[in-house]
Amino acid sequence: MNLNQVTLPARDVPACIAFYRSMGFTLVVDSAPRYARFECPDGGATFSLHHVEEGPEDSGVLVYFECEDLDARVADLQARGIAFDQMPTDQPWLWREARLRDPAGNRLCLFHAGTNRRHPPWRVTS
Repeated sequence: MNLNQVTLPARDVPACIAFYRSMGFTLVVDSAPRYARFECPDGGATFSLHHVEEGPEDSGVLVYFECEDLDARVADLQARGIAFDQMPTDQPWLWREARLRDPAGNRLCLFHAGTNRRHPPWRVTS
């Protein structure tokens, strides 16, 4: 198995479409105002948005997007007017992370982990 698709709730799908397109994702299905699907620039994974009447409560869900050029990507997105809750920060789990929210309030993390994503020093061996 391979995780490929995540669907996020959004009260204003068109506003979220504009947000994710400005972040560099490719819009592959546009059924606004009810639904939209995007393809990630690297790797071919997809994610989508679906319309909800009520805004999502903070569920604790955090969607991660890996970027080789994290610091440059964050600087570029800031120049485009995207606000970050946390600037790129080195974490104790050996990832560098920046955090933000989309217009629907969904929590996102742009990060760079390199080999530590799948092979951290504390990886369990069988």
